[in-house]
Amino acid sequence: MDYRFRIARRYLFSSKQVSMISIITGIATVGLAIGVAALIVVLSVMNGFFDFVRDMLVSVDPHVRIVSVDERGLDDPDALMATALDLRHVDEAAPYVEGRALLSVGGNDGDSRVVTVRGVDAATLGGVSQIVAQTGRGSFDVERRDGRSGLVMGMDLGQRLGVRPATDERPGDTIGLLSAQGIERMLTQPFSVPQVRPFELRGLYRLQGAYDESHLFIGLAEAQQLFRMGARVTGVELRLDDIDRSNRVQRELQAILDGDRFEVLTWYDLQRSLYDVMQLEKWGATLILFLIVIVAAFNIVGSLTMIVIEKQRDVGVLQAMGASRKDIRRIFLLEGGLIGGTGVGAGFVLGLTLAWLQDAYGLVPLAGAEAFLIDAYPIAVQASDLLLIGGGAFLLCLLAAVYPAARAAAVEPAQAVQVDG
Repeated sequence: MDYRFRIARRYLFSSKQVSMISIITGIATVGLAIGVAALIVVLSVMNGFFDFVRDMLVSVDPHVRIVSVDERGLDDPDALMATALDLRHVDEAAPYVEGRALLSVGGNDGDSRVVTVRGVDAATLGGVSQIVAQTGRGSFDVERRDGRSGLVMGMDLGQRLGVRPATDERPGDTIGLLSAQGIERMLTQPFSVPQVRPFELRGLYRLQGAYDESHLFIGLAEAQQLFRMGARVTGVELRLDDIDRSNRVQRELQAILDGDRFEVLTWYDLQRSLYDVMQLEKWGATLILFLIVIVAAFNIVGSLTMIVIEKQRDVGVLQAMGASRKDIRRIFLLEGGLIGGTGVGAGFVLGLTLAWLQDAYGLVPLAGAEAFLIDAYPIAVQASDLLLIGGGAFLLCLLAAVYPAARAAAVEPAQAVQVDG
């Protein structure tokens, strides 16, 4: 074992003449451990919420979406889907049509409201969205049967409107849709008759409140007729084998497709404002909690400075025996490293233990859990966060030891031995 390390360990952990030094060192170590543990737990909770929100939104949003820069839509979706499916990591592709429409129930204008209508191909939708699996009442049936086209809406919207989906015994309630183009024509041509298209309610899905109350689904062909798009579609949605490959697939598609005609968006781009706010909150909390580590670092400066004062004679003797100023400096830098390693290690043990207990047993419940889909704070530990926390805290401890180490190296051997003697 290197003699400098043995001396640093002896100075730090052996009994000292001034007990205040050991107290300050212990406070610094405990403060560092608490700061590291708090950072691990808080960042893990932030990551857990981010993953939960992302998974909830991606259950509806695709991993990658291709849309037309032109508002008229995409002319040849089949060729575009074939191009996308040739890429690695792309498992499924599905076209869609989306627009705004006025909804009415049974011809009653009092129940009218503006909603977002999505026309989908039921045969391919299940590959890119979990909406089919979330149909709680009725079935996800948007096909045209017995002269009536199917429609699926959110459970919350259906309950507000008081409508019921079709069953084997009876047909579903009739839902009327009037597109924005139809409303414009009605306003510009006062004597024209509004073309409200009737649909049969076939199912109710449940995902999240805001989405359920504003989005409904119909067949792709019906949506093309409703919004007068002909054979065009609004865009193509892709599902990948790994959501982390979204940026790579985006770059590959951007290299293949004409940027003047197509825009490629990832799941992050589709909800960028929300994800950016969550990331800002995460790093804001990190900076605030890192103040605990900074306070602990100041305690390390005080502790090591007092050790330098106490051990002046020892430092002088070491220099008289041949130790260089560089060796003296390294001894006290090693002391800062030992304090940092002990505090960071204890913080990791404490933080990871608390994170595991919360993840396994839900020790801290989520306030107002009845309004959420989870009962306790979610946990997601990321290796990159651990590396950042551990590396940052340890580096700060080493920086805190620079001044005491430089002061110890500046001690004159003759004066140190003479004064102490």
